[in-house]
Amino acid sequence: MEITLLGTGAPAGLPRPSCPCATCATAIGEHARAATALLVDGTLLIDLTPGPAFAAARAGQSLHGVRQVLLSHPQNGPSLEYPAGLPTPVRVPDGQELALISGHRVRAVPLDAPGTGYEIGGPDGQRLLYLPPGAAAAGLAETAVPYDLVLLDVVGRPDALGRLRGIGAVGPTTDVVAVHLDHDVPPGAELRRQLAALGARAERDGTTLVVGDFQQVPDVPRRTLVLGGARSGKSAEAERRLAAFPDVLYVATSGTRGDDLEWAARVTAHRERRPASWRTVETCDLVPLLADPDGPPMLIDCLALWLTDAMDAVDAWDDESWTHGGSRALAKRVAELVSAVRHTTRTVVAVSNEVGSGVVPATSAGRRFRDELGRLNAAFAAECEHVLLVIAGTAWPLRG
Repeated sequence: MEITLLGTGAPAGLPRPSCPCATCATAIGEHARAATALLVDGTLLIDLTPGPAFAAARAGQSLHGVRQVLLSHPQNGPSLEYPAGLPTPVRVPDGQELALISGHRVRAVPLDAPGTGYEIGGPDGQRLLYLPPGAAAAGLAETAVPYDLVLLDVVGRPDALGRLRGIGAVGPTTDVVAVHLDHDVPPGAELRRQLAALGARAERDGTTLVVGDFQQVPDVPRRTLVLGGARSGKSAEAERRLAAFPDVLYVATSGTRGDDLEWAARVTAHRERRPASWRTVETCDLVPLLADPDGPPMLIDCLALWLTDAMDAVDAWDDESWTHGGSRALAKRVAELVSAVRHTTRTVVAVSNEVGSGVVPATSAGRRFRDELGRLNAAFAAECEHVLLVIAGTAWPLRG
Protein backbone atom coordinates (compact mmCIF):
# COMPACT_ATOMS: atom_id res chain seq x y z
CA MET A 1 0.00 0.00 0.00
CA GLU A 2 1.03 3.57 -0.67
CA ILE A 3 -0.16 6.26 1.73
CA THR A 4 0.07 9.91 0.68
CA LEU A 5 -0.12 12.39 3.54
CA LEU A 6 -2.26 15.19 2.11
CA GLY A 7 -1.96 16.88 5.51
CA THR A 8 -0.28 16.11 8.82
CA GLY A 9 -1.56 18.92 11.06
CA ALA A 10 -4.30 19.40 13.63
CA PRO A 11 -7.88 20.05 12.47
CA ALA A 12 -7.23 23.81 12.41
CA GLY A 13 -3.95 23.34 10.57
CA LEU A 14 -0.53 24.68 11.46
CA PRO A 15 -0.13 27.60 11.77
CA ARG A 16 -3.50 28.25 13.33
CA PRO A 17 -5.23 31.29 11.83
CA SER A 18 -4.37 34.50 13.71
CA CYS A 19 -2.39 32.66 16.40
CA PRO A 20 0.62 34.68 17.67
CA CYS A 21 2.49 31.78 19.37
CA ALA A 22 6.13 31.01 18.51
CA THR A 23 5.35 27.66 16.88
CA CYS A 24 2.73 29.19 14.57
CA ALA A 25 5.06 32.07 13.75
CA THR A 26 7.71 29.63 12.49
CA ALA A 27 5.33 27.18 10.77
CA ILE A 28 5.72 28.67 7.32
CA GLY A 29 6.73 27.27 3.96
CA GLU A 30 7.64 23.60 4.16
CA HIS A 31 6.95 23.64 7.90
CA ALA A 32 3.26 24.50 7.46
CA ARG A 33 0.80 21.62 7.86
CA ALA A 34 -2.75 21.22 6.60
CA ALA A 35 -5.30 19.22 8.57
CA THR A 36 -4.41 15.54 8.50
CA ALA A 37 -5.84 13.53 5.60
CA LEU A 38 -4.66 10.27 3.97
CA LEU A 39 -4.91 9.03 0.40
CA VAL A 40 -4.55 5.24 0.28
CA ASP A 41 -3.45 3.75 -3.06
CA GLY A 42 -5.24 6.58 -4.85
CA THR A 43 -8.63 4.96 -4.16
CA LEU A 44 -9.44 5.56 -0.47
CA LEU A 45 -9.47 9.01 1.14
CA ILE A 46 -9.59 9.31 4.93
CA ASP A 47 -10.69 12.72 6.21
CA LEU A 48 -10.89 15.90 4.19
CA THR A 49 -8.26 18.58 4.42
CA PRO A 50 -9.22 22.07 3.14
CA GLY A 51 -8.63 22.09 -0.61
CA PRO A 52 -8.05 18.32 -0.97
CA ALA A 53 -7.69 18.44 -4.75
CA PHE A 54 -4.95 21.06 -4.48
CA ALA A 55 -3.30 19.13 -1.65
CA ALA A 56 -3.26 16.01 -3.81
CA ALA A 57 -1.89 17.95 -6.78
CA ARG A 58 0.95 19.37 -4.66
CA ALA A 59 1.85 15.78 -3.76
CA GLY A 60 1.76 14.70 -7.39
CA GLN A 61 -1.47 12.78 -6.91
CA SER A 62 -5.01 12.95 -8.24
CA LEU A 63 -8.36 12.34 -6.54
CA HIS A 64 -10.00 11.08 -9.74
CA GLY A 65 -9.55 7.46 -8.69
CA VAL A 66 -11.05 7.85 -5.20
CA ARG A 67 -13.92 5.42 -4.70
CA GLN A 68 -14.50 5.82 -0.97
CA VAL A 69 -14.19 8.72 1.51
CA LEU A 70 -14.19 7.96 5.24
CA LEU A 71 -14.53 10.35 8.16
CA SER A 72 -12.76 9.80 11.48
CA HIS A 73 -13.42 13.00 13.45
CA PRO A 74 -16.38 13.18 15.87
CA GLN A 75 -19.72 14.32 14.54
CA ASN A 76 -19.06 17.83 15.85
CA GLY A 77 -15.57 17.92 14.39
CA PRO A 78 -14.12 20.53 12.01
CA SER A 79 -16.21 21.79 9.12
CA LEU A 80 -15.61 19.84 5.93
CA GLU A 81 -15.23 20.76 2.29
CA TYR A 82 -16.96 18.36 -0.10
CA PRO A 83 -15.23 18.59 -3.48
CA ALA A 84 -17.33 17.92 -6.55
CA GLY A 85 -16.80 14.50 -8.09
CA LEU A 86 -15.88 12.69 -4.87
CA PRO A 87 -18.13 10.05 -3.31
CA THR A 88 -20.21 11.14 -0.34
CA PRO A 89 -18.13 10.80 2.85
CA VAL A 90 -19.30 8.13 5.28
CA ARG A 91 -18.39 6.88 8.74
CA VAL A 92 -18.15 3.15 9.40
CA PRO A 93 -19.88 2.15 12.66
CA ASP A 94 -17.55 0.86 15.38
CA GLY A 95 -16.59 -2.77 14.93
CA GLN A 96 -18.02 -3.10 11.44
CA GLU A 97 -16.02 -3.93 8.32
CA LEU A 98 -16.18 -2.49 4.84
CA ALA A 99 -14.85 -4.32 1.78
CA LEU A 100 -13.83 -2.08 -1.13
CA ILE A 101 -13.80 -3.02 -4.80
CA SER A 102 -10.10 -2.06 -4.81
CA GLY A 103 -9.32 -5.03 -2.56
CA HIS A 104 -8.91 -3.01 0.64
CA ARG A 105 -10.70 -4.00 3.81
CA VAL A 106 -11.60 -1.38 6.40
CA ARG A 107 -12.60 -2.03 10.01
CA ALA A 108 -13.78 0.73 12.33
CA VAL A 109 -11.89 0.66 15.64
CA PRO A 110 -13.67 1.94 18.78
CA LEU A 111 -11.88 4.72 20.66
CA ASP A 112 -11.72 6.10 24.19
CA ALA A 113 -12.75 9.52 22.84
CA PRO A 114 -15.29 10.72 20.27
CA GLY A 115 -14.48 9.76 16.70
CA THR A 116 -13.62 6.63 14.72
CA GLY A 117 -10.32 4.87 14.14
CA TYR A 118 -9.68 2.75 11.06
CA GLU A 119 -7.76 -0.46 10.53
CA ILE A 120 -7.01 -0.87 6.83
CA GLY A 121 -5.83 -4.06 5.18
CA GLY A 122 -4.38 -3.85 1.70
CA PRO A 123 -4.67 -6.32 -1.18
CA ASP A 124 -1.11 -7.46 -0.39
CA GLY A 125 -1.93 -8.30 3.23
CA GLN A 126 -0.26 -5.29 4.84
CA ARG A 127 -2.10 -3.49 7.64
CA LEU A 128 -2.21 0.04 8.98
CA LEU A 129 -4.00 1.76 11.83
CA TYR A 130 -5.15 5.38 11.70
CA LEU A 131 -6.48 7.21 14.79
CA PRO A 132 -8.06 10.69 14.89
CA PRO A 133 -6.62 13.45 17.11
CA GLY A 134 -6.77 13.06 20.88
CA ALA A 135 -7.86 9.42 20.77
CA ALA A 136 -6.57 5.98 21.69
CA ALA A 137 -7.82 2.63 20.42
CA ALA A 138 -10.19 0.89 22.83
CA GLY A 139 -11.32 -2.19 20.92
CA LEU A 140 -8.21 -4.15 19.98
CA ALA A 141 -7.43 -7.68 21.09
CA GLU A 142 -5.20 -8.07 24.15
CA THR A 143 -2.67 -9.96 22.02
CA ALA A 144 -2.83 -8.09 18.75
CA VAL A 145 -0.73 -8.74 15.66
CA PRO A 146 1.68 -5.86 14.99
CA TYR A 147 0.62 -3.36 12.34
CA ASP A 148 2.98 -2.43 9.54
CA LEU A 149 2.16 1.28 9.90
CA VAL A 150 0.45 3.30 12.63
CA LEU A 151 -0.54 6.95 12.25
CA LEU A 152 -1.76 8.72 15.40
CA ASP A 153 -1.53 11.75 17.63
CA VAL A 154 1.80 10.79 19.22
CA VAL A 155 2.44 14.24 20.72
CA GLY A 156 -1.03 14.73 22.19
CA ARG A 157 -1.64 11.10 23.24
CA PRO A 158 1.70 9.32 23.78
CA ASP A 159 -0.17 6.92 26.07
CA ALA A 160 -2.16 5.75 23.02
CA LEU A 161 1.12 4.54 21.53
CA GLY A 162 1.99 2.96 24.87
CA ARG A 163 -1.28 1.01 24.89
CA LEU A 164 -0.60 -0.31 21.39
CA ARG A 165 2.88 -1.40 22.45
CA GLY A 166 1.45 -3.06 25.54
CA ILE A 167 -0.81 -5.40 23.55
CA GLY A 168 1.69 -6.05 20.76
CA ALA A 169 -0.11 -3.98 18.10
CA VAL A 170 3.08 -1.91 17.74
CA GLY A 171 6.22 -4.00 17.51
CA PRO A 172 9.89 -3.43 16.65
CA THR A 173 9.15 -3.36 12.90
CA THR A 174 6.06 -1.10 13.08
CA ASP A 175 6.53 2.29 11.42
CA VAL A 176 4.99 4.91 13.74
CA VAL A 177 4.20 8.28 12.16
CA ALA A 178 2.95 11.28 14.14
CA VAL A 179 0.04 13.20 12.62
CA HIS A 180 -2.46 15.82 13.87
CA LEU A 181 0.50 18.04 14.80
CA ASP A 182 -0.68 21.23 16.49
CA HIS A 183 0.96 24.40 17.76
CA ASP A 184 1.92 22.72 21.04
CA VAL A 185 4.67 20.82 19.22
CA PRO A 186 8.21 22.18 19.22
CA PRO A 187 9.53 23.22 15.80
CA GLY A 188 12.19 21.58 13.66
CA ALA A 189 14.90 19.44 15.18
CA GLU A 190 13.33 19.42 18.65
CA LEU A 191 10.19 17.71 17.30
CA ARG A 192 12.32 15.07 15.57
CA ARG A 193 14.29 14.49 18.77
CA GLN A 194 11.20 14.12 20.96
CA LEU A 195 9.50 11.75 18.51
CA ALA A 196 12.65 9.66 18.07
CA ALA A 197 12.79 9.20 21.85
CA LEU A 198 9.28 7.70 21.59
CA GLY A 199 10.16 5.51 18.61
CA ALA A 200 8.20 7.63 16.13
CA ARG A 201 8.78 10.17 13.37
CA ALA A 202 7.00 12.95 11.50
CA GLU A 203 6.81 13.66 7.78
CA ARG A 204 5.95 16.74 5.74
CA ASP A 205 2.67 17.24 3.93
CA GLY A 206 2.72 15.54 0.54
CA THR A 207 4.98 12.66 1.59
CA THR A 208 4.11 9.23 0.21
CA LEU A 209 4.78 6.28 2.50
CA VAL A 210 5.15 2.73 1.23
CA VAL A 211 3.70 0.46 3.90
CA GLY A 212 6.22 -2.17 4.89
CA ASP A 213 9.28 -0.25 3.74
CA PHE A 214 12.00 -0.13 6.37
CA GLN A 215 12.43 3.31 7.90
CA GLN A 216 15.57 4.29 9.75
CA VAL A 217 14.20 5.59 13.05
CA PRO A 218 16.72 5.99 15.88
CA ASP A 219 16.44 3.31 18.51
CA VAL A 220 14.92 4.40 21.79
CA PRO A 221 17.99 4.96 23.99
CA ARG A 222 18.39 2.37 26.72
CA ARG A 223 20.06 4.70 29.24
CA THR A 224 19.46 8.44 29.44
CA LEU A 225 20.58 11.06 31.97
CA VAL A 226 18.60 14.31 32.13
CA LEU A 227 20.36 17.19 33.89
CA GLY A 228 19.02 20.62 34.76
CA GLY A 229 18.64 23.28 37.39
CA ALA A 230 15.71 23.98 39.69
CA ARG A 231 12.36 24.24 37.85
CA SER A 232 14.16 23.84 34.52
CA GLY A 233 11.70 21.20 33.29
CA LYS A 234 14.10 18.28 33.67
CA SER A 235 11.56 15.97 35.35
CA ALA A 236 8.91 16.72 32.73
CA GLU A 237 11.47 16.00 30.00
CA ALA A 238 12.36 12.68 31.60
CA GLU A 239 8.70 11.70 31.95
CA ARG A 240 8.04 12.68 28.32
CA ARG A 241 10.71 10.26 27.13
CA LEU A 242 8.84 7.31 28.65
CA ALA A 243 5.28 8.50 28.02
CA ALA A 244 4.77 6.04 25.13
CA PHE A 245 5.67 2.96 27.17
CA PRO A 246 2.78 0.90 28.60
CA ASP A 247 4.42 0.20 31.97
CA VAL A 248 6.98 2.32 33.78
CA LEU A 249 8.49 2.01 37.25
CA TYR A 250 8.86 5.49 38.74
CA VAL A 251 11.57 5.39 41.40
CA ALA A 252 11.25 8.34 43.77
CA THR A 253 14.41 8.76 45.82
CA SER A 254 12.87 11.59 47.86
CA GLY A 255 10.97 9.51 50.39
CA THR A 256 8.76 11.47 52.77
CA ARG A 257 9.45 14.50 54.92
CA GLY A 258 7.07 14.22 57.84
CA ASP A 259 4.49 17.00 57.98
CA ASP A 260 6.13 19.24 55.40
CA LEU A 261 3.05 20.39 53.45
CA GLU A 262 5.06 22.20 50.78
CA TRP A 263 7.07 19.07 50.01
CA ALA A 264 3.92 16.95 49.97
CA ALA A 265 2.41 19.34 47.42
CA ARG A 266 5.49 18.92 45.20
CA VAL A 267 5.25 15.14 45.37
CA THR A 268 1.52 15.23 44.61
CA ALA A 269 2.06 17.45 41.57
CA HIS A 270 4.64 15.02 40.20
CA ARG A 271 2.37 12.03 40.82
CA GLU A 272 -0.65 13.58 39.13
CA ARG A 273 1.41 14.40 36.05
CA ARG A 274 2.37 10.77 35.47
CA PRO A 275 0.21 8.29 33.51
CA ALA A 276 -2.07 6.21 35.70
CA SER A 277 -0.46 2.99 34.48
CA TRP A 278 2.93 3.87 36.00
CA ARG A 279 3.92 2.24 39.29
CA THR A 280 5.76 4.27 41.93
CA VAL A 281 8.24 3.05 44.54
CA GLU A 282 10.04 5.24 47.07
CA THR A 283 13.54 3.89 47.61
CA CYS A 284 17.22 4.72 47.30
CA ASP A 285 18.17 1.05 46.86
CA LEU A 286 18.67 1.32 43.11
CA VAL A 287 21.16 -1.48 42.46
CA PRO A 288 18.69 -4.41 42.79
CA LEU A 289 16.17 -2.60 40.58
CA LEU A 290 18.77 -2.00 37.89
CA ALA A 291 19.82 -5.66 38.09
CA ASP A 292 16.28 -6.93 37.38
CA PRO A 293 16.46 -8.19 33.77
CA ASP A 294 12.71 -8.43 33.30
CA GLY A 295 11.59 -5.12 34.74
CA PRO A 296 9.77 -2.43 32.73
CA PRO A 297 11.42 0.89 31.85
CA MET A 298 12.54 2.76 34.96
CA LEU A 299 12.58 6.49 35.71
CA ILE A 300 14.83 7.58 38.59
CA ASP A 301 14.06 11.00 40.07
CA CYS A 302 16.55 12.03 41.23
CA LEU A 303 20.25 11.26 41.70
CA ALA A 304 20.83 14.33 43.88
CA LEU A 305 18.43 12.97 46.50
CA TRP A 306 19.99 9.51 46.16
CA LEU A 307 23.37 11.10 46.90
CA THR A 308 21.94 12.93 49.91
CA ASP A 309 20.74 9.59 51.32
CA ALA A 310 24.09 7.94 50.57
CA MET A 311 26.01 10.75 52.30
CA ASP A 312 23.67 10.50 55.29
CA ALA A 313 24.41 6.78 55.53
CA VAL A 314 28.20 7.29 55.75
CA ASP A 315 28.00 10.47 57.91
CA ALA A 316 29.71 12.38 55.12
CA TRP A 317 28.61 15.76 56.44
CA ASP A 318 31.00 15.57 59.40
CA ASP A 319 34.57 16.55 58.48
CA GLU A 320 36.19 13.99 60.76
CA SER A 321 33.93 11.15 59.64
CA TRP A 322 34.54 12.11 56.03
CA THR A 323 38.30 11.97 56.50
CA HIS A 324 38.27 8.70 58.45
CA GLY A 325 36.38 6.40 56.11
CA GLY A 326 33.35 8.38 54.94
CA SER A 327 34.96 9.35 51.64
CA ARG A 328 35.90 5.75 50.83
CA ALA A 329 32.49 4.44 51.85
CA LEU A 330 30.69 6.92 49.60
CA ALA A 331 33.02 6.18 46.68
CA LYS A 332 32.16 2.49 47.07
CA ARG A 333 28.41 3.22 46.98
CA VAL A 334 28.78 5.40 43.88
CA ALA A 335 30.92 2.75 42.15
CA GLU A 336 28.25 0.10 42.84
CA LEU A 337 25.54 2.30 41.36
CA VAL A 338 27.58 3.15 38.27
CA SER A 339 28.44 -0.52 37.73
CA ALA A 340 24.75 -1.41 37.98
CA VAL A 341 23.92 1.20 35.34
CA ARG A 342 26.65 -0.21 33.09
CA HIS A 343 25.32 -3.76 33.28
CA THR A 344 21.56 -3.12 33.36
CA THR A 345 19.41 -4.44 30.52
CA ARG A 346 16.46 -2.20 31.45
CA THR A 347 15.51 1.04 29.77
CA VAL A 348 16.50 3.71 32.29
CA VAL A 349 15.94 7.46 32.41
CA ALA A 350 17.54 9.24 35.36
CA VAL A 351 17.18 12.84 36.51
CA SER A 352 19.83 14.85 38.32
CA ASN A 353 20.60 18.44 39.26
CA GLU A 354 23.39 20.22 37.45
CA VAL A 355 25.46 21.95 40.12
CA GLY A 356 28.28 24.43 40.48
CA SER A 357 28.50 26.90 37.60
CA GLY A 358 30.87 29.03 39.66
CA VAL A 359 28.81 29.25 42.86
CA VAL A 360 30.88 28.18 45.91
CA PRO A 361 28.86 27.01 48.94
CA ALA A 362 29.71 28.72 52.21
CA THR A 363 30.22 25.51 54.22
CA SER A 364 32.59 22.59 53.80
CA ALA A 365 29.60 20.19 53.82
CA GLY A 366 27.93 22.18 51.03
CA ARG A 367 31.12 22.18 48.98
CA ARG A 368 31.49 18.44 49.57
CA PHE A 369 27.97 17.75 48.30
CA ARG A 370 28.52 19.95 45.25
CA ASP A 371 31.76 18.16 44.38
CA GLU A 372 30.36 14.67 44.91
CA LEU A 373 27.23 15.36 42.87
CA GLY A 374 29.37 16.66 40.02
CA ARG A 375 31.45 13.47 40.15
CA LEU A 376 28.34 11.29 40.34
CA ASN A 377 26.76 13.04 37.34
CA ALA A 378 29.93 12.58 35.29
CA ALA A 379 30.29 8.90 36.18
CA PHE A 380 26.59 8.17 35.55
CA ALA A 381 26.65 10.07 32.24
CA ALA A 382 29.63 8.00 31.07
CA GLU A 383 27.37 4.92 31.12
CA CYS A 384 24.47 6.53 29.20
CA GLU A 385 23.82 6.59 25.47
CA HIS A 386 21.92 9.89 25.77
CA VAL A 387 22.68 12.85 28.03
CA LEU A 388 20.50 15.98 28.01
CA LEU A 389 20.77 19.37 29.70
CA VAL A 390 17.45 21.16 30.25
CA ILE A 391 17.51 24.95 30.44
CA ALA A 392 14.33 27.04 30.65
CA GLY A 393 12.24 24.09 29.54
CA THR A 394 14.41 23.45 26.48
CA ALA A 395 16.43 20.23 26.24
CA TRP A 396 19.91 20.40 24.76
CA PRO A 397 21.40 17.02 23.72
CA LEU A 398 24.92 16.65 25.07
CA ARG A 399 25.32 13.09 23.82
CA GLY A 400 23.26 10.95 21.49
